Amino acid sequence: MAASSSSGLTFKLHPLVILNISDHFTRVKSQLQLPTHSNGGEPSPPPRVYGCVIGVQKGRTVEIFNSFELLYDSATHSLDRGFLEKKQELYKKVFPNFYILGWYSTGIDAQESDMHIHKALMDINESPVYVLLHPSINHAQKDLPVTIFESELHVIDGLPQLIFVRSSYTIETVEAERISVDHVAHLKPADGGSAATQLAAHLTGIHSAIKMLNSRVKVLLQYLSSMQKGEIPCENSLLRQVSSLLRRLPAIESVKFQDDFLMEYNDTVLVTYLAMLTNCSSSMNELVDKINTAYDRHGRRGGRSAFI
Repeated sequence: MAASSSSGLTFKLHPLVILNISDHFTRVKSQLQLPTHSNGGEPSPPPRVYGCVIGVQKGRTVEIFNSFELLYDSATHSLDRGFLEKKQELYKKVFPNFYILGWYSTGIDAQESDMHIHKALMDINESPVYVLLHPSINHAQKDLPVTIFESELHVIDGLPQLIFVRSSYTIETVEAERISVDHVAHLKPADGGSAATQLAAHLTGIHSAIKMLNSRVKVLLQYLSSMQKGEIPCENSLLRQVSSLLRRLPAIESVKFQDDFLMEYNDTVLVTYLAMLTNCSSSMNELVDKINTAYDRHGRRGGRSAFI
């Protein structure tokens, strides 16, 4: 498996795929709540997650844009084909140009058992790609813990066998991905604390700054009121500074600012509505499928007219 690929394909991997795999692994690991061994206190081996990678292939260039999860039974080495076909159909409606390029998993290196799921996807793609993410954190490692494998037919001991071979790749990003990755990077814990803790500290700092600004504006307002009432002497130099400060406030009250603000606000609301409609449509499709299945089963047993 240490051999290098000779296919000549150029792979471009988008950061969204890496984030999806990492999120999938983190969720599964958190839900399992793995216990430790009673003898030495060592943690149990981390779980492995599986999914499909999708994208486009133009000539000798393969660009992996996105991914989705798979239901795989590691005991029987079987895929849930119904779930795979449903996810493929849904993604095809949103991204008609994307095709299933291969699959992904987590682990230190490719294993012999991985060839079962690799072969199972060959009816969808003749030469599927295998993206492997190493979930362990190694601060000394500078390269990404991601390896892309291809399968090649080699003759071993006189018998033809499929083996995994490593392929080189480059990271390709678009503007939206760069913004997202930058946001995640700023939330990454730097001192051992959680991302939620850092976000809470950041919001607390903003709240304290706004509170301090409000208190200073109150002091300035009280001072000007006292000066207007004649309780304290009038200082022209201070009034000029206050006037200069107040002239800056209408800078965001222009018509252009209002138009740009409303446009961004409407775009955000539309995206939120679209997400809600997508979730609602998916739930309705699942409900209709369940009703149709129950209707068909009832119709075969006791006649269709008896089912309500």
